[in-house]
Amino acid sequence: MMRPVNWVSEVGLLIYPDCQLSAVYGLTDLFRIASQWAPQQSGQVKAIRVSHWQVEADDVVCVWDSQPEQPHRLGYIIAPPSIVMPAQMQPMPAAASWIVDMHAKGATACSICAGAFVLAETGLVDGRRVTTHWAFSDELAARFPKVDLAAEQMVIDDGDVMTAGGILAWTDLGLTLVEKLMGVGTMLATARFLLVDPPRRDQDLYKAFIPKFDHGDAAILGVQHHIQAQASEAHDISELARRAGLAERTFLRRFTKATGLRPTEYLQQIRVMKARDALETTNRSVEQISWDVGYSDATAFRRVFQRLTSLTPTLYRQRFGVRRGHEQ
Repeated sequence: MMRPVNWVSEVGLLIYPDCQLSAVYGLTDLFRIASQWAPQQSGQVKAIRVSHWQVEADDVVCVWDSQPEQPHRLGYIIAPPSIVMPAQMQPMPAAASWIVDMHAKGATACSICAGAFVLAETGLVDGRRVTTHWAFSDELAARFPKVDLAAEQMVIDDGDVMTAGGILAWTDLGLTLVEKLMGVGTMLATARFLLVDPPRRDQDLYKAFIPKFDHGDAAILGVQHHIQAQASEAHDISELARRAGLAERTFLRRFTKATGLRPTEYLQQIRVMKARDALETTNRSVEQISWDVGYSDATAFRRVFQRLTSLTPTLYRQRFGVRRGHEQ
């Protein structure tokens, strides 16, 4: 005879056009596995109920439910990542209206990666701390300026709103919910079974510097190309200004406007980007890499590298480096 089930909460997963279905089904499996690992009382099975909700024309309808006999009472709703870039995501008023309605009925609204654009469309996160994929943070801030963006965070739990960063951060959000609903023991058991790490706290380890080249300022673009090609050389502000054909103050103003960084900060980012690549793909010593990217003082290089990546060069190599038998 089957024991009765104690449904600790119902999690509704939103399926919208071009969303990442692997996240939808991955979360479905994660919650089922967590239910199997949860400590069970002799008289009752503890489990998370999962349902799938699909955007269809002007409505959102339930298309799958792990407990279809029972009326819905959504405790959490999740907008998964998108498999298209945010610029290609169309407004989804039906999804936004549904999220607002479910939130008003007591559900916690959650998003993962570019799902933050769907969540932001509701207005529920105006003035709230929100994270998304680091590569989409500028566009989210521009499109929804009332959002308090904290893209360095992997998961932000703001009570009735939760957001997660990268495209695979559905594991982080899912495990965070398992911990909230079933306890840390069940969360750790689920993570071990799935062979994934417990929820990560920030995206700094994964964030890569992406220089802006599409700003339309030809004089600054020429300087950027020069820095990119000659990153290991010393770059004096006056010399860079002469190369751009601008007065120093004008050059600094235009460079910062075009790139979002001052020239010294930009050069540091380029050098650390090159150093990360060397640490990931070669066996060169930290001191040699430091010299190759333009730092004569390895201590200063280590300090800059750790400030920008959250890890020392040695720890970064241990985590992300590809082991090689010899230098290529």
